[in-house]
Amino acid sequence: MSSHGSEDHNAVKVPCVFEPYKKHKSIGKCLIISNEHFLDENLLSTTFKSLGFHVQVEKDLSANEMIGALRKVSKENHADNSCFVCVLMSHGEEGTILGSDERWIPVKTLTSLMTSDLCPSLCDKPKLFFLQACRGLEYDPGVEADSVGSPGEFFGISDVPEVDFLCCYSTVEGYYSWRNPERGSIFIHELCKMLMNCHLEISQILTRVNHYVANYFQSNTRDPDTNRKRQMPCFASRLTKDFYLHVPEKKKKFHF
Repeated sequence: MSSHGSEDHNAVKVPCVFEPYKKHKSIGKCLIISNEHFLDENLLSTTFKSLGFHVQVEKDLSANEMIGALRKVSKENHADNSCFVCVLMSHGEEGTILGSDERWIPVKTLTSLMTSDLCPSLCDKPKLFFLQACRGLEYDPGVEADSVGSPGEFFGISDVPEVDFLCCYSTVEGYYSWRNPERGSIFIHELCKMLMNCHLEISQILTRVNHYVANYFQSNTRDPDTNRKRQMPCFASRLTKDFYLHVPEKKKKFHF
């Protein structure tokens, strides 16, 4: 046996200590930007207030006003906050979202306004962005048809500007996002339900949102080209620790 090797077997192995994000005095601020009179505003506001967030709702913002709203929040003092949440609801295309002035703005332009250099008091804290918007014009026929696509089609990670960010999307890149004009969107409905009912780590919660929407939702229209179509939410994360909106509960079973 060769005596040469790259590993020092006599070195002291230090155990890996993995801790969740630190809790602060307040859970944080939730900024909701709602264009086109989305019905989900009240549900989102009620949900995040119930979780302890200070909720700020902005409606019908132009592209520049969306930038201004996030820039203003970035200049606030978040020292006593555990995290920051932003919900963006508007029309969208691949990598962009629409202002009330019909101007498109890259999603990354908005997420990048909350980076640690522009908002030092949120350094090392989770910044969560939730987007209810179309990301293209394709209709999702279901899992079987999606499986033939190339593995390089999802570019959501490009919207996540640095460490400690997470972006959650109502649909995958290139696809339509469904919204009922009377009941609101399936994605926001399931997101709020899971946030309130699941005392789990955030990535586990979002995986359950993915599961429910992908498996139990179908569009219901009179047009055969758009009827019985599916929707698949997704999220891109650069979080480095576990993050809990609730205090973690042990030995609790969840039934859906």
